[in-house]
Amino acid sequence: MVNRKYAKLILKDGVEFTGKSFGAEKSVAGEVVFATGMVGYLEALTDPSFKGQILVLTYPIIGNYGVPKKEFWESQKIQVSGLIVCNYINTPSHYAMEMTLSEWFKKEGIPLLEIKDTRALTQKLRDEGVSLGKIIFNDKDVHFEDPNLRNLVSEVSTKKILEYSIGKKTIVVIDCGVKYNIVRRLIARGFKVVVVPWDTDVTKLDFLFSAVVISNGPGDPTKVENTINNVKKIVTQKIPTLGICLGNQILTLALGGTTHKMKFGHRSQNQPVVEKGTNKCYLTTQNHGFAVKKIPKGFKEWFYNANDNTNEGIIHESLPFMSVQFHPESSPGPLDTDWIFDFFLERAGLIKSKIKNHEK
Repeated sequence: MVNRKYAKLILKDGVEFTGKSFGAEKSVAGEVVFATGMVGYLEALTDPSFKGQILVLTYPIIGNYGVPKKEFWESQKIQVSGLIVCNYINTPSHYAMEMTLSEWFKKEGIPLLEIKDTRALTQKLRDEGVSLGKIIFNDKDVHFEDPNLRNLVSEVSTKKILEYSIGKKTIVVIDCGVKYNIVRRLIARGFKVVVVPWDTDVTKLDFLFSAVVISNGPGDPTKVENTINNVKKIVTQKIPTLGICLGNQILTLALGGTTHKMKFGHRSQNQPVVEKGTNKCYLTTQNHGFAVKKIPKGFKEWFYNANDNTNEGIIHESLPFMSVQFHPESSPGPLDTDWIFDFFLERAGLIKSKIKNHEK
């Protein structure tokens, strides 16, 4: 029987939680956040939007299906700084499994703690808001660090241009921390996808393309000034543009709107959003700690959150510019809003109408 070491999760206000280690024995600091999804820990852990964060999963059983090969991941590695679970399963069973969660975290040098009272921890974060925190092993202390003070996008974005598929028409994805399923959903619709670094001026690219997608990503949107300035150029040239998650905030800032930090954010696969002006409500996957506050001139609110009324999307009154705060590509979670891709591509004049009852 393996003797497990113990470590502490210490929040900025001094509250401590002791846990059993199943990952790397490494002290780390980050922003402590919680997510409420019942499935999809693999996709969450490889989502670049979690960069710099210590993630608390509220679903009590984690690790039961292990870790499959990379084709199922949302990026090339674990993105969280640390993981907190209630009940870690070290004897997983799944036909596609290649390793256990414990083996994966040790291999990538990331701590994984089993803390039995994750309910108390989650309630504290929900009542008081997300907190800076640190995982400490053997009194090897580290300083508290706010990852939102860094340009996290520059840390997760591709460093070179990447090309996918061989479609007749090309869509450029500005990689602010793109989830692979965004690329997959565009390829599935017959497009060539070119992923470019976060600070690329796409108006100067030396190849023809038909539209731009601004991807999801981590951190404070005001830290990516280069992207914001480049999106201004895109809009000026009237290139059809879709923003997703952080892309919603970047499009807003580029056109004169504002954003704000949320108390504890939205991180789950069951966030209800309402399409404004309709009675339609969709369940969505979300992962963000910032939101749009002031909508830019010429745009109107497209969606809002049914729980707290925060903005969930904006759309231009006449031009093919739009963005959503949720994740239409899902992975994990419901596919209720996969139609967003078709709606955008139709508005951009790239496909024939596939959707009904979504005229704006």
